[in-house]
Amino acid sequence: MESAFTRLLEQMELEKSLYADHELRVFEDEERIRRRQANNYDSDEEEDAGQDIVTSQDLEDVWEQKLRQFKPAARVQEADKRNDRSTLNRRLDEKLLLLVKEKVGDEEIWLLPQSYWTPGETMRQTAERTLSTLAGNELQAVFMGNAPTGVYKYKYPRAIQTSSNVGAKVFFFKALLINGDLETRKKKDHVWVTKSELKDYLKPNYLKQVNRFIFDSSTIYV
Repeated sequence: MESAFTRLLEQMELEKSLYADHELRVFEDEERIRRRQANNYDSDEEEDAGQDIVTSQDLEDVWEQKLRQFKPAARVQEADKRNDRSTLNRRLDEKLLLLVKEKVGDEEIWLLPQSYWTPGETMRQTAERTLSTLAGNELQAVFMGNAPTGVYKYKYPRAIQTSSNVGAKVFFFKALLINGDLETRKKKDHVWVTKSELKDYLKPNYLKQVNRFIFDSSTIYV
């Protein structure tokens, strides 16, 4: 009984659904053919009488021919052959993440893009400013939500700790890349990597925290 009722609902939904423009054109072509095959057909009644008509079937034949001629681009690009990770034009079958090289103390380390929070800003505004400062107008990205997607806490070296300031928190926001690449930034200062390649750059403790919220997706985290 339930299965029969489900099928009935699915059939009702199908019958009430809207047709695509091409489907409507197929119906119009079929109706036009029926009129022309009728015994009482009068060509003068046709608005397009005397004109060459491109039917939906003609279009489908053209599309089918183009599909047969289509050749997909190679997955392996020149950047893959050179192992150039400074460009987005690599690993086309996977999603990439942006890492930048920052000087922390006397050491240069790889991190997700980050910056200090400025009083008066929301955390999302800080994330947006971070990306804008890093890339200018080169990257167009859409931030997903106002809440951070992850957090990383660490302690400062004992030599610089104070009674009121012993460490820091880094909040991460997800942004989807729409367009662009880092063309003007030095190649050695940034990389676009897959999730599996993060271990080649990030320190173990940092990587452990990052892996808790980074999934295989085409995103920027700041």
